[in-house]
Amino acid sequence: MPHPTWRGFFRRTALAAALGAFAAALTAVTPLAPSAAAAGTLQQVTGFGSNPGNLAMYEYAPANLPAGAPLVVALHGCTQSASDYHTHSGWQKFADQWGFAVVYPQTGPANNSLSCFSWFDSAKDTRGRGEAASILQMVDTAAAQYATDRSRIFVTGLSAGGGMTADLLADYPDVFAGGSVDSGLPAQCATTQAAASGCQYSSQNLTPKQWGDKVRASYPGYSGPWPRVAIWQGSSDTTVSPVNGTELRDQWTDAWGIGQTASSTRNLTGGTTESIYDDSTGEPAVALFSVRGMAHGLAVNPGSGADQCGSTGTYYLNSICSSYYTAKFWGLDGSGGQGGTGSLPAPSGLTVTGTTDTGASLSWNPVSGAASYSVYRNGTKAGSVTGTAYTDTGLSAATSYSYTVAAVDASGAVGASSAAVTATTTGSAPQCYTADNYSQVQAGRAHQSGGYTYANGSNQNMGLYNVAITHTLKETSPGYFVIADSGC
Repeated sequence: MPHPTWRGFFRRTALAAALGAFAAALTAVTPLAPSAAAAGTLQQVTGFGSNPGNLAMYEYAPANLPAGAPLVVALHGCTQSASDYHTHSGWQKFADQWGFAVVYPQTGPANNSLSCFSWFDSAKDTRGRGEAASILQMVDTAAAQYATDRSRIFVTGLSAGGGMTADLLADYPDVFAGGSVDSGLPAQCATTQAAASGCQYSSQNLTPKQWGDKVRASYPGYSGPWPRVAIWQGSSDTTVSPVNGTELRDQWTDAWGIGQTASSTRNLTGGTTESIYDDSTGEPAVALFSVRGMAHGLAVNPGSGADQCGSTGTYYLNSICSSYYTAKFWGLDGSGGQGGTGSLPAPSGLTVTGTTDTGASLSWNPVSGAASYSVYRNGTKAGSVTGTAYTDTGLSAATSYSYTVAAVDASGAVGASSAAVTATTTGSAPQCYTADNYSQVQAGRAHQSGGYTYANGSNQNMGLYNVAITHTLKETSPGYFVIADSGC
């Protein structure tokens, strides 16, 4: 949270240990050239933009990440670092398992004495300004580097990082498809540091509409779609009062235009109650996860089980793997966040019946009682049909796509999702070119300005204009090049 003068926020011994870990983390990761992170390792990326918020950018991606994969932005809490969050949160496990990249923005003592993101400062947490603008530059850099599916970019954060996450979802609903606020605050709860402690410790006594208006005012004129928001809150949190979970629920259900009565509830491991709030089509829009007895921190659950992740530490608390349930809520497991709201079983026999350079055809077995079927590509709904065959179009050549299908009953309730199948389009893969910066410019794949080299199309900074620096450029569309040093 924002400032060390807040009464009772951190004990001196915990703060000293955390700041020591933060300092060690700063030296543990080697900076790389712009967008040149090595696959399978956490690396710092420099030169990602003008960086008005004075943040550092770190990223992780599994080896051989295909084009069109999702991107997750993960924001650490106060006294933490990108390396610390990467180590403990569990996001690496699911990035490797389900195939997505993770960007870890990092703030530090130069911005805030406790290394907190400034969720309470309207000069830093609003659209186009300060830290929020720096994080968007990181998103743009990583999305260009990995050829990310721009419809599947998500953001999550803990504590002050959670407050900034809520702000980012309100600032950039056109960028983020979903978010997860862990032990955090509603968007624009405070606009000055003086007002921040009131948000932390007590109810603001606002109606859902008043909370929703704060979202709508963050990007005036925007009318949707809104991000899908998961909210995690411990019932014994004395740093961020549990009422913040309720206020976040009120805020985002109102933004969606839905009520505050849960569509469904269920009990999960670790004393966790999940409450789902569906949109007007019956799809989950908001999820509130209340963890009984949990203090302030990120919920993790070390172990080798499919639904386990992370490791314990300061503000990493053993109860439930929040990253697993958040990733599934967003559909990063390939389910599209679907399956289970209706009673219909998963369709069987999903098969790829043919591919072209721009399309893929599928078929499956009928489900008794199905009025229609929803087809999901890489976790996002691609279309709906009444029959048992579907052809997806507008795809990229020589690219792999994951598909699932779910039956929908006459009331519109979506049943369980099928097992996933992979379709790979025909044609030639994007061309890659490895050369020094001087040669890339001479070949027309980059240009130079002010002594620096920039990739044509993406305008990514490649470093100095000379023969000593070498990059791989991938041509993702005619005349559009992105840095692909981690693999083409």
